[in-house]
Amino acid sequence: MWLEILCGLVVFELLRRLFSGGDADDSFLDADSNHSDLLFAVASRLEKIYGGKSYVGLRIPDPDSGSRQHIEIVLVTRKEVMVVAVRSFSGFVEAGKDGNWVIVKDKKHTETLPDPVIEITRQVEILESYLEQRGVSLPKGHLICRVVLPNQNCRTALSIDSQTEVISFEKWTELKSEPKTGFSNWIKDAFQGGKGEMQDDLYQRLNLILSTAPMWDRLERKDKNLLGEFVEFKGNQEDMQELRNLKRSKVGQFDIQKSSLFSAFGRSRVRILYAPRDYRSEGTSNFEWKEVAVKPTTEVIFHPLNSKKPRKFKVSSVTSLRLGV
Repeated sequence: MWLEILCGLVVFELLRRLFSGGDADDSFLDADSNHSDLLFAVASRLEKIYGGKSYVGLRIPDPDSGSRQHIEIVLVTRKEVMVVAVRSFSGFVEAGKDGNWVIVKDKKHTETLPDPVIEITRQVEILESYLEQRGVSLPKGHLICRVVLPNQNCRTALSIDSQTEVISFEKWTELKSEPKTGFSNWIKDAFQGGKGEMQDDLYQRLNLILSTAPMWDRLERKDKNLLGEFVEFKGNQEDMQELRNLKRSKVGQFDIQKSSLFSAFGRSRVRILYAPRDYRSEGTSNFEWKEVAVKPTTEVIFHPLNSKKPRKFKVSSVTSLRLGV
């Protein structure tokens, strides 16, 4: 009889996970992760086409304002360093008389926004200053910027489309379709410019600097990404005792293993693997992962980028948590 009950509970748990898609966390669905996902998708596509390495969600110190400047993507290739801003505008985009961009969604709905080309040009200056402070000065023309408009419902006026820094949806599609077979004129202008390849030493130094630069934290759940700031873990006294030493200054990344099939008994534990932080080099492959175990109801408090308040996520619904500097 007890064996039958045990088998029934196991089957029930399997079916629950199968049809619910795992440990659902409605609060994650409420958080706007769409733009974060878009940033990683754009960065990945650029890497596949041009090689190199992309860095998403940088927070570069701005000496003028005394704050950190959010830079969405920096792509480092053998040719150059490109600062990328992604704008998922929907509608007809044209340049306004005051220098701003005007997005016309329909006859009754328009939106006026600051010119992103001006904004990203300022980001290039901040990044250039930061690299120089860390001992790298790039030759003139090797640090460029681009504004990507990847939304298929975005149409651009000639005043926008003619700007070298702007990659419209049509150009973005063309970029996607020509990974190996040559370059159209706009791609040559955007990525070639007659520049030679960087020396290995300079290329490696750039990647080392950017891999250790300040970044937003990144919370992952299945195929969803969320940039923001990790606040703390929250749980019962026993779990908090286990987590008390896992501070930002000591840990660079958490990987979370799912609970066992016997969680229906209420005794399941979620394994949290964590890697010590390394300020000297990129990655954590040289270190041995350590482990703690907590209840699935333990929460991750995370403040998403551009959100007014932090969100709570069950640790059992999170795949990984990467902490920036």
